Amino acid sequence: MLELKGKTIAVFIESMYNEHEYWYPKIRLEEAGATVITVGTEAKTEYRSKVGFAANSDVAFGDLKAEGLDGIIIPGGFAPDFMRRSADCLKLVREVFEQGKLVAFICHAGWVPVSAGILKGKKATCFFAIKDDLINAGATWEDAAVVQDGNLISSRIPADLPDFMRAIIAFLRK
Repeated sequence: MLELKGKTIAVFIESMYNEHEYWYPKIRLEEAGATVITVGTEAKTEYRSKVGFAANSDVAFGDLKAEGLDGIIIPGGFAPDFMRRSADCLKLVREVFEQGKLVAFICHAGWVPVSAGILKGKKATCFFAIKDDLINAGATWEDAAVVQDGNLISSRIPADLPDFMRAIIAFLRK
């Protein structure tokens, strides 16, 4: 079933990404009929996961406009620490969020919305080791497989991916 045909989702990538948190959402969205764009700090660049799996970016953060997207998904690993150093990445996250479109993040990817300044007064979850970062950014942290607060959807760890993707697909069906 192509329930997401006509939807365009950006999945972020950077060096040292978590392979499960990148590939599972990308493949699941493609199976559902969405157009998936892989976005990194640089366009047409190969990035390696924590265990060495390669993935190539289609475009750079600065090449995309929020208006052309239905949402973004930010995988974890060590990659979010690199992503949040990009002003273009943070600008894109803020614009997508402000337009009421999907901003989804899992595990250590919570660092990106923290740096984008979009978590104040929101409920969210993440890997427990960075929960203080979310709390200090103004979020209310919950220990749950998936937490949704408006257009923000977050999860803790790779084992939460099925719940994470069910929530994302339900949001995108609207």
